[in-house]
Amino acid sequence: MRCHVARFANRKWLWLALLVVCPGFAQAQTTWVLKQSTLTYHVTHPLHQVAGVSRGARGKGLCNSGVCSFLIAAPVKSFDSGDTNRDLHMLQITRGAEFPMIVVRTEVPESALDSSSLRANLEVQFAGQTALFKQVPFELAVHGDQVRLTGTIPATCSDFKITPPELLFVPIKNQIPISADMTWEKQK
Repeated sequence: MRCHVARFANRKWLWLALLVVCPGFAQAQTTWVLKQSTLTYHVTHPLHQVAGVSRGARGKGLCNSGVCSFLIAAPVKSFDSGDTNRDLHMLQITRGAEFPMIVVRTEVPESALDSSSLRANLEVQFAGQTALFKQVPFELAVHGDQVRLTGTIPATCSDFKITPPELLFVPIKNQIPISADMTWEKQK
């Protein structure tokens, strides 16, 4: 019986020593989950403007040592412009069958999630290409364990090597900004 008590006591001291020597060892990892999202791309043509909306994004964030890494993914086919013909054409020109997901990755300081705004570098994978958008501004509204984040990614067709589609032989503008409205929740 004494051997078991001695082993337990030694383990207890070992854990205590680890906590003192390596304070980061005891820090809990914070997890964020994307609870709700609306992503909207905007296309402008001289004859009209179009918006395609997706509510199909999923995402997760992990915070360690003061830095949070986020990953967001949305199926290309989840965007709806209100015109099935247009949506099918969008899938074709963006090579949605071959590259079915739009993936966004970013890292931000954990302390930035408690502020009213932040700037983030975003790596966006879309249509088989990867583009980096630096210092994209976002507004944040913190409500307890939830953060609502809104902002616009200044994407262009050329960022992803997409030939702008045409209507009556006139191409859309190169700019295809993507508005994001996301609610993240801290997991306990």
